[in-house]
Amino acid sequence: MGRMTTFDAGRMFAFDLETTGTNPHECRIVTSALVRIDGGPPQAKELLADPGVEIPAAAAAVHGITTEHARQHGRPHDEVLAETIAAIRRAWRDGLTLVAYNAAYDLTVLRTQDPGFTVDGLVFDPLVIDRARDQYRGGKRTLGNVCEHYHVRLDNAHEATADALAAARLAWMMAKKVWPDLAAMDGDELMEYQAVSHFEQQRSLRDWFIKQGRDVSDFRIGAWPIDEPRG
Repeated sequence: MGRMTTFDAGRMFAFDLETTGTNPHECRIVTSALVRIDGGPPQAKELLADPGVEIPAAAAAVHGITTEHARQHGRPHDEVLAETIAAIRRAWRDGLTLVAYNAAYDLTVLRTQDPGFTVDGLVFDPLVIDRARDQYRGGKRTLGNVCEHYHVRLDNAHEATADALAAARLAWMMAKKVWPDLAAMDGDELMEYQAVSHFEQQRSLRDWFIKQGRDVSDFRIGAWPIDEPRG
């Protein structure tokens, strides 16, 4: 990956997946939202996939898509995967920043499903930035909670396009209004800042678990923006 330009909040490609579960190394795509913001109104596209497996009731309760609905109306999973990756690569070639809330989850899903997927451009993760810049704030850090904190609109939580748009609004607010130094960072510097922050956040969480007397033998510090699939 070569030297990247700075983050331009007017040129973003927001992206969000709804999936069959919470483990990015095992789950499959149910919906993929792709929102291009590049000098005009947002251009949004949402893809519905048939994941080829049962959608657990817990996952369906979050995003509202049942196995039956996905089988009847969804496209083949690998088609949705390929179109998603092609759109992200096109955005990076055009110089747009990929914006994803908790990017390590969504991008790890893509890498797990397609080992050829690599990060070839700038990524902005509002969750990592929020935790890094306001680490002692209490409360949850769900997309809804963070949108409320920054007074950013979230139209319909856990609907992929709404989540992607909200992530883009958060990125704009953070870089334009709250922490303008983020937009002044060199792209490589911004990527390193997020990767290091992500590592430190997880290490702090592990240390807190230890202080609480919890078993951390299975606690694994994952990488950002992609946590490599486990062998």
